[in-house]
Amino acid sequence: MKRNTYLHRLLHGAGLMLAVALSVAAGVVFLFASMAYARDNLEPASYCSFVIPPDFVPSQEKGLFINQNNPMESSSIKYDFYDNGLDVILTNREKAAIKEAGEEKPVADESMSLTKEIYQETVAAAYNSQYGQDVGFVVSSFDKITVDGYPGYRIVSSYQAADEEKVHQTVYMLLSKYRTFTISMQRAEDDDCEALFEECASSIHVH
Repeated sequence: MKRNTYLHRLLHGAGLMLAVALSVAAGVVFLFASMAYARDNLEPASYCSFVIPPDFVPSQEKGLFINQNNPMESSSIKYDFYDNGLDVILTNREKAAIKEAGEEKPVADESMSLTKEIYQETVAAAYNSQYGQDVGFVVSSFDKITVDGYPGYRIVSSYQAADEEKVHQTVYMLLSKYRTFTISMQRAEDDDCEALFEECASSIHVH
C-alpha cells in the first residue's frame, strides 16, 4: 500500500522504539502531503526554521536530532519536508504537451482535509502492524494552527507497546503552496524534556 512507502526508513543508533515511531509518523505525514498538489490559496515557502535545544545533537540520519544522553534518554526531534514538485515554470509548448497527453494533475487539498479520526486510524494501524500487537495509539489533541500565516496542524499522541515505556509524540505539520514541513518531537514516559520541546516549538517559523 502507498502509506507503507516511508515506514521502513528505520533509524540507526536510536533504538527500535524511536525508529519505528518516527518512520510511522513520517509515513503518515507524507501520505497526505503526497496527495496535496499546488494550493492556489497558500503562499509559497522555501523552508522552515526552529531552534534545536543544546541537549540534542545531530544523528546519522539527516534532520534527526537525538538526546545527547542517548540511549539513556530516548527523546528526539525530527525535521523533514515534502516538495510536490509543482513550482516548476513550464513553457506554453510543455503545458500544451502535458494537456494533450492527459497528464495534468488535478488540484487537490487532501493534507488540508486531514482529520483526527483519519490520522489516528492510519497511524494506529501502522504501529500495530510494525509491533505485531495493539499498542493503544491515541491522539489526545488535534489542533489546527497558523505559523507566520501558514496553516497546519499540531498533533499530540501516545502509545505503549508491551514491555516498553509509554511514548509521547507531538507532530507539527505546516502547509505552503509547494512544500509541507514537519517537525516531530518524541519522548519516553520518563524523559524530562517537555520544557525543551516547548522552547523548540515556540521558535518555529516558515520562510
